[in-house]
Amino acid sequence: MTVPVLLAPPRRLIDATIDGEQVRVPEGTTVLEACAERGTEIPTLCHGDTLTPRNACRVCVVEVEGARTLAPACSRKLEPGMSVATDSERVRHSRKLVLELLGSSVDLSTTPKVAEWMERYEAEPDRFGPRAEAAALGVRDARRSGEHEPGDGSVAATVEQPAKIDNDLYVRDYSKCIMCYKCVDACGDQWQNTFAIGVAGRGFDARISTEHDVTLPDSACVYCGNCIEVCPTGALSFGTEFDMRQAGTWDEDKQTETTTICTYCGVGCNVTLHVQDNEIVKVTSPHDNPVTHGNLCIKGRFGFQHVQRRGGDGKGSGAGGDSA
Repeated sequence: MTVPVLLAPPRRLIDATIDGEQVRVPEGTTVLEACAERGTEIPTLCHGDTLTPRNACRVCVVEVEGARTLAPACSRKLEPGMSVATDSERVRHSRKLVLELLGSSVDLSTTPKVAEWMERYEAEPDRFGPRAEAAALGVRDARRSGEHEPGDGSVAATVEQPAKIDNDLYVRDYSKCIMCYKCVDACGDQWQNTFAIGVAGRGFDARISTEHDVTLPDSACVYCGNCIEVCPTGALSFGTEFDMRQAGTWDEDKQTETTTICTYCGVGCNVTLHVQDNEIVKVTSPHDNPVTHGNLCIKGRFGFQHVQRRGGDGKGSGAGGDSA
């Protein structure tokens, strides 16, 4: 029997203007998508190509003619006759301020392209003063709404704290968290439906947390690692990556990426192996794959050490010789 192929209904084309140039795009196209199609780069941190936009980081704002406020390009859809400016003085000023506020309070050292954006928009996070000392582990988690005390302006408040290492698979370094909610969405109703993490606290003390701030092994986490897949800043990372960064041996320029099929079951998930010095250092999944859409289970994402073990003492040697 022939199975009918279901095709999406065609979308009508609309005309709009971006930076003075007329564009024709399918109805429902966002400003960010239209700009990417025409080669105009718009900086963004919280946008995820597998998630519904949250409009959290506000780095991607653009100016829509006739609108009172700037609009987030990741979720604002183009409309017929709309005129958009992606690099106006107002837009540049807003992006500069957002980058300065983020840079003064969050460790953006492992956030891709942020240094380039800082230079482009002449952002100066240091103008808010020297960074405050990092909080001790657990101090921010223990705060309750209304307990935050405003500083005296001598230092810039930060979210810095020691990394949380309570399992063997991945590390939570919330000093790098910009509260983009992508991990919450990936763990929640948009993908995994585990709901192991959520947002606790209010205002500057808002943070990502497990229920009652229990450790990951005591939470509902199933270690799929899909939160790591969508994290834009490195606040969530493989234990192997975290250890190598601490040791100064992490080098993405030396890494190769090979996409293959996970061997654990018959679903057919695609996995991309990141290899450095003949050793698998982490595993991701292609976002455009129709099976996974970037998501994996604990076996697919973390169960790769067996290909790097040799005989003998059974402890493994990391590289695994010819089997890696």
